[in-house]
Amino acid sequence: MEVEIMRFSALLFAVLCATVAPSLASTAAAQARTSDAEEWQVPRTADGRPDFHGNWTNSTLTPFERREGSGPAYTAEEVAALEQRPVDRFIRGTAPSDPDRPAPTAGTSVGTYNEVYWERGTRVAIVNGEARTSLVTNPANGRVPARTPEAERLVQERRDLRSPFGQYDHPEMRPLGERCIFFGSPSGPPMFPVGAYNSNYLIVQTADYLMIMSEMVHDARIIRIGEPNPMPKSLRPYFGNSWGRWEGDVLVVETTNLSPLQLIRGVPPSEDARVVERFTRVDEETILYEFTVDDPARWTQSWGGQIPINQLHARVYEYACHEGNYSLTGVLSGARYQERMEAQGASDSRRD
Repeated sequence: MEVEIMRFSALLFAVLCATVAPSLASTAAAQARTSDAEEWQVPRTADGRPDFHGNWTNSTLTPFERREGSGPAYTAEEVAALEQRPVDRFIRGTAPSDPDRPAPTAGTSVGTYNEVYWERGTRVAIVNGEARTSLVTNPANGRVPARTPEAERLVQERRDLRSPFGQYDHPEMRPLGERCIFFGSPSGPPMFPVGAYNSNYLIVQTADYLMIMSEMVHDARIIRIGEPNPMPKSLRPYFGNSWGRWEGDVLVVETTNLSPLQLIRGVPPSEDARVVERFTRVDEETILYEFTVDDPARWTQSWGGQIPINQLHARVYEYACHEGNYSLTGVLSGARYQERMEAQGASDSRRD
């Protein structure tokens, strides 16, 4: 409960600030960071490297891909409108419920979390002073390139493999995230915002390693810093095989041997896939995260983007997914109940 109270308070504060001056929030913050950066000094570890240690979040209102026909940056008016939406949604969603409201109509959804739980982001992504319209920046249209015919074949093959089964036939038919095994996108590589909640990270850094723990399903990536230690192509673990090197004050991380179960935008990476990430401290509150996906067997060209990772002024909490995963048991047992009812109905029909 403590986590929800703390984050509720932080979100309420953000809502109040945005309500007072919604059209100025992101622009003013970007200007302040630009001004501060002129005198700001990169914090450093004991061995003189930029210090990434701490709690961070990449939650943002900026969509992953750019809407077709849009430019690379929002106007101030567009930013104001976008950032007002979560304010309005939060106010509506946290309003007291009517105790005399009728029961939901049979067969309709009863809803899920309320606005206290969602963490969809409150700000547009600001990179180099621009309010970005997409996190993808390469290609220049801000959209992920087309898949190769081989990638399309593999995606269809996965569908065909699953098609004889119902989606609730057995645990293996459920997504890895729902089974609390692996959530994929927030942990990376590459590291994408979840979009719903828990796009938060704890980074621990030494001279030889960088550990990035994602709050979502508490995945932990351990990145070696120094000389690469190649793996045979037959070994393809979750998170792949990552190694980092310093290019000045930029930490460059290359990852190969990505697991075919670790889908990137719905596509299983090939054994030759490579992801390059760049981490740069640009001010006291921000790490600029840049990524490139290079997999010619799956995409018609390499692609990538830029995502600001902002300092999280709150704790990163345990995500006790497996321990509290009653929903998996529930959906499977519910499916078995439906099957029994259908079988009973068919039996009754034959007797009639």
